[in-house]
Amino acid sequence: MRLKSISNIAKITKSMKMIASTKVTKAQRSMETARAYGQSATSLFKHTEVPAESSSPSPIIVAVSSDRGLCGGIHSSIAKAVKKDAAQAPSSAIAVIGQKARTQIQRDFRQNIFVHFDQVTKVHPVWLEAALVADEVISARAASAPAAASSDDAAKTGALDGKIYYNQFKSVISYEATALPIHSVEALSASPKLSAYEVDDAVLKSFEEFAFANSLFWAIAEGYASEMAAKRTAMENATKNAGEMITKLTLTYNRSRQAAITNELIDIITGASSLN
Repeated sequence: MRLKSISNIAKITKSMKMIASTKVTKAQRSMETARAYGQSATSLFKHTEVPAESSSPSPIIVAVSSDRGLCGGIHSSIAKAVKKDAAQAPSSAIAVIGQKARTQIQRDFRQNIFVHFDQVTKVHPVWLEAALVADEVISARAASAPAAASSDDAAKTGALDGKIYYNQFKSVISYEATALPIHSVEALSASPKLSAYEVDDAVLKSFEEFAFANSLFWAIAEGYASEMAAKRTAMENATKNAGEMITKLTLTYNRSRQAAITNELIDIITGASSLN
């Protein structure tokens, strides 16, 4: 009975591995496109020498995860990185994409989570979905910003300034929890080399929102590719472990069956000898 159930599990994990392998290829193509657009959009911040670290008293932290399991510790790496950063900034505001990371983060920082999203990238990452999530984060951030004594303090408190934590795709068998900086329009306006660009304030505000949505799409695409690769690896290991258990159980079954046959032969031979 146990041997049959493990054999069925091995068939399931092998099928899931084949499905994940197919999705990895498609996810890598989407990730490469999102990475190219994300790097080009954020290059302005490097050229204008915007500080990488946030100066906001209440920085925003976006955790990019998913609702799916059976993919190793890919969600735990994001949760650990977010909780470590949130511990250094107790007044930080956390936005969580995905149920798996939210379950771990809310154990210690439930009061810091101001918005969360489920069922994101249920099929595959798309720009429209990332843009809608970014718009909701911006709206929720503005609504949840605590009141400040002055307008300058309020602007700093509710600024779109912080980090996006996601799993950076290294290879099919490797990923790493990485932080992608989020720059506010205030930080961009105060950058030393912005004078080289003749840009209106309204355009800068629009670029801030676009850059955030673009970075979010980049993070979601990389996280999705890392998740599919991790799921493929996890199912491959599960299939391998099931195969080893099947081998051991088959050997045990054959030994017990052989022992039973031997005992029956001994009884027959003993009975025949006693008759003679």
